[in-house]
Amino acid sequence: MTTSVQAQILAAVAEIFDSKVPFHNLLGMNIKRYDINGIEVVVNMKQELIGNIHQQILHGGVTATVLDVVGGLTAFSGLVASRDDWSMEELQTRLQTLGTIDLRIDYLRPGRGELFTGTGTVIRAGNRVSVCRMELHNEKGDHIAFGTGTYMVG
Repeated sequence: MTTSVQAQILAAVAEIFDSKVPFHNLLGMNIKRYDINGIEVVVNMKQELIGNIHQQILHGGVTATVLDVVGGLTAFSGLVASRDDWSMEELQTRLQTLGTIDLRIDYLRPGRGELFTGTGTVIRAGNRVSVCRMELHNEKGDHIAFGTGTYMVG
C-alpha cells in the first residue's frame, strides 16, 4: 500500500470522525491533522464545555472524550501503517469494530485556555489490540492531561 493510499484512507476516516459523529460535532471537535505521522484534534473553549463555573475551566469529561477520540484515531493509523496489503474492505470492517477497551486519564492541571489540542502516539500496534498515549495541551502549550488507551482494532 502506498503512502498516498494510506493518506486517502486516513482522510476518509477523519471525515467520518470529524463531521459524521454527532457527539464530536456537539463538542466542536475538529481534526486539524491526521496522517501516519500523527494527529491533532482541536476543541475551542465555549460556555457549554465549562465544568467548573467558578474557575471557568474545561470539563473533565470533555478532556477524556478528546483524548479517547485521539487514541482511537491513533490506534487506527497504527493499524493502517502496520501492513502494506490491506484491502479497503478489510479496513472498513476494522473501522466498524474500532472501540475502546481501557482508558486512563491523568489530569495534570485545570483546563484553562481558549484552544485545546489533543495529540497521540502509538505505543503498540497489534493486529487485534493497540495501545496509545495521548496528550492534551492548551494554546500556551500547558500540558493539561495525558491518557493511555487500549483499543480494539480488529
